[in-house]
Amino acid sequence: MTPYDDAHPFAPLLAWIDRNFLALGRELRLAYLPPLMIYLAAGISGLTGIVGTFFVKEYLGLSAEFLAGLGFWTMLPWSLKLPLGHLVDLIWRYKAGLVFLGAGLVALSLVIMIGLLADRAAMEAIAPAGTWYVASTLLAPIGYVVQDVVADAMTVEAVPRVGPDGRLLPEEEQRLMHSTMQTLGRVAIIGGTLLVALVNVAMFQGAEHLPQAEKLAIYQRIYGMALVIPAVSVGGVLLAAYLKRRTVLSLSELGYTRHEIETLTSTQPKPPQANWWILGGGLLFGLVSLSVGLSDVVLGQEIIFLLSLAIVLALMGQLMREMRADARAVLLGTAVLIFVFRAMPSPGPGSSWWMIDTLGFDQSFMAKLSLIGSALSLFGLFIFRRFMAEQSMPYIILVLTLAGTVLSLPTIGMYYGLHEWTAALTGGVVDARFIALVDTALESPLGQVAMVPMLAWIAHSAPAHLKATFFAVMASFTNLSLALAQLGTKYLNQLYTITREVKDPVSGIINVPADYSQLGRLLIVVTVLGLVLPLASILVVRALRWRTV
Repeated sequence: MTPYDDAHPFAPLLAWIDRNFLALGRELRLAYLPPLMIYLAAGISGLTGIVGTFFVKEYLGLSAEFLAGLGFWTMLPWSLKLPLGHLVDLIWRYKAGLVFLGAGLVALSLVIMIGLLADRAAMEAIAPAGTWYVASTLLAPIGYVVQDVVADAMTVEAVPRVGPDGRLLPEEEQRLMHSTMQTLGRVAIIGGTLLVALVNVAMFQGAEHLPQAEKLAIYQRIYGMALVIPAVSVGGVLLAAYLKRRTVLSLSELGYTRHEIETLTSTQPKPPQANWWILGGGLLFGLVSLSVGLSDVVLGQEIIFLLSLAIVLALMGQLMREMRADARAVLLGTAVLIFVFRAMPSPGPGSSWWMIDTLGFDQSFMAKLSLIGSALSLFGLFIFRRFMAEQSMPYIILVLTLAGTVLSLPTIGMYYGLHEWTAALTGGVVDARFIALVDTALESPLGQVAMVPMLAWIAHSAPAHLKATFFAVMASFTNLSLALAQLGTKYLNQLYTITREVKDPVSGIINVPADYSQLGRLLIVVTVLGLVLPLASILVVRALRWRTV
């Protein structure tokens, strides 16, 4: 039902806008805002990304090798989501403290950088500037991981089990609200990245013509603006506490006893027992990644992947014992489909090098493509919201696989000269940039579609006393599929060698010539794998009669 008169000439269009955009706004509840605020903070965490890059380049003498090693350390905290998730479940009543801890670490990271920019001499009187930068860089991801684990669990808590009258809500209504909650979570994150892009564009407009001192002032202002990030996270926790108190008072006025109110509002009926499989396995997960990553072991990445996968699967097996039999069956089939779909390899950096060198895509145009991609990813969450909530996972994977295959064809076509033919036919209008813009515009809305139903199902089916643990383990599992995709990309680039031109910075002599002769075959193989393997996973799941979301 829509409020629009069927006789209105634009009734179908207005009804479509109402169904896919306005309805989401109507379904937004105040209870959803606390976790959404933490997700928004995660989205805007990239505000200092450009500033940090230029600061290191212009003011710190850190080598590329050192920065690459530092990048490994910044990723390590994310492998500890497993024990952190279980820790959140164990101290559920006090989880707000973890958000405060995470916000404090992020704020400290930003304050260190503000100090370096404002009075470097005073900071260096205590420790070298490089040491301060390393400390700031390591503090931030720890803070974000801690907050992310709590936010994942809060998405479950945000969906009410009872209505304003104190009656339990129907199962189907709760499932739809979980889908809406997860959609809004992706909207908050992508919306944060869009906000970051707009702020950076505004702050750096014309900055290339400014003297260095004025650029430094811009850097400092941006880091100062970034202090809003921990403030937003803390605001979400404070709002959650206020909303819970308001609900308790409302039910009390309806005549419910204290025990009844506790039963109706509690999202963790009983505290879980410490599961040393989960805590120990999660810690082992982090230690394995650390030890193998720091050592020069042959096939080190493969060892990390296989051991990590074994640990995560063992932890999933432990968690599945806490689930209902029907939920276990759904988890197995759904996880297989998501894993295979997200594990598809990409062409790697060679495709971007070719676009820059051969098609003439400069930094400005690539940045615009990125901005368009983020904006339309957000648009796609609205467009496909009902599609995600109402269709089965096999059908969603089928549609996304076919769409991804079709949308990969223009890039293959341009490698073999499609843009030259279309430009000649249209007087230069439909050139390589036009094709890339249209292809990005069509492909980007599909980016977040596959994960939202999975996240909604996790939120709906997670054992009540293991919400954060369940999210953390499933996040690790799906992230491992991305790791497998990177391994596949590496293997394909070993099979099809792509090189860009590398010149000696002093003499200008070409050390490595550009060679994109095998890129066409690489693009074709990636496209075929991306079509065949997901479709095969759907057939296997159906043949084994596994259930899915």
